[in-house]
Formats: sequence, C-alpha cells, structure tokens
Amino acid sequence: MLRARSLAAEAAGADDETGWFERLYAEAEAGSAVVPWAGGEVNPHLVEWAAGTAGAGKRALVVGCALGYDAEYLAGLGYTVTGFDVAPTAIERAIREHPGTAVEYVAADLLDLPAAWAGAFDLVVEIYTVQPLYGPVRERALAALHGPVAPGGTLLVIARATNEENPERDPAEMPWPLTRRELDLAGGPLRTVAVEQFMDGGSLPRLRWRAEFRRD
Repeated sequence: MLRARSLAAEAAGADDETGWFERLYAEAEAGSAVVPWAGGEVNPHLVEWAAGTAGAGKRALVVGCALGYDAEYLAGLGYTVTGFDVAPTAIERAIREHPGTAVEYVAADLLDLPAAWAGAFDLVVEIYTVQPLYGPVRERALAALHGPVAPGGTLLVIARATNEENPERDPAEMPWPLTRRELDLAGGPLRTVAVEQFMDGGSLPRLRWRAEFRRD
C-alpha cells in the first residue's frame, strides 16, 4: 500500500491524475511493487448482493476491473461482461490470468468512455475504484458512473464509507472513503433503490457502503 499511496500523493492535483495506476501495475509486473487491491478474490459484498442472480441475456460493465475477478464472477452468473481499466497493464494481465475467458477486457478511461457504452448496460458495477482518486477528478469520475446504465438497468456501488460531511483528506493517506453526498453524486439522475451501511467482517473491519441505483 505504501507505493500506491506515494504514487497517488504525487498525482494529486497533477495534470495526469489517473496515470499513476498504470505506473503501479507496470512496477508490479516488474516485481518492484504490489497492487494492494489485486488479491485474487471476488469482492464478497458483490457475491452477497448478486448470489442467485440470472444474468443470461443481460450486459454487465465492471468499472476499474483490475485483474478481472469480479468480472469473471458476473460472467459465471450468465452476464455478457465487459471489464475495463485505465491501466493497460492491468488489462493485459487480466487476459493472461483468465485464458479462454468470455469477458471482454478493454483499456478505457471512466472520464472518457466509448460513446457506444452510453446507456448500454443492464448492470454497472463500481467497487473501490473511485476512492483512490483525489480532488476534482474524483467528482468527475463519480458523476460518470451512471452514464453506461441502460433504461431499467442498475448501478451498484460498493465503497469504504464515512459519515463525515466534509472529511479532511491527506493526499498521502489514500484510499479516501466516500461521503453520502458523493454516493448520491454517483447515482445522479438514477432512482435510489437501496443504500446500506455496514461494517465488513475482514481482519481490519471498516465501514462500507453498498448502494443500488436504477434507471427507470
């Protein structure tokens, strides 16, 4: 986590606010760094939410898919899945780690998504990918999340949570939990279906959001 925090702090307020993700993945490929969120497991809060879901005939988009574990899980539920990440090295490794995958892995930027993705997905999943962003780019990323959601579709957001309205954020202490205002910004014009706040059961329990929004 130390190297990731160092890169995030360097990027805070810089012209290239998201390029540090590629630097981290490239360093990890070279063996000189570790990607702290690439633990090899499907997010358990996604599993709890989606278990038993039938995805056949539906399209899903995984935001900041990293090495693809959540994307592969959704594909196993029958969804036609696209996973994207701003770091090309992450996409290359995801393809290597899942040979023969049915998931379409794409290098793309949440702040400049392909036009063909607008309103195209029945399910858009965002898990922990916005909270490493700092400053104005963070709000732009949050506001972009609802764009790919199709009519009748769902946006699912899972994130670290804070109940502070205006928390102080030290650039060296990434990741920064989402406030309720930020969570609502992610939903944008979508209807709020459910907002849960809970402590996860990990070795270091933390407060989480799990929010579901729908485009009617």
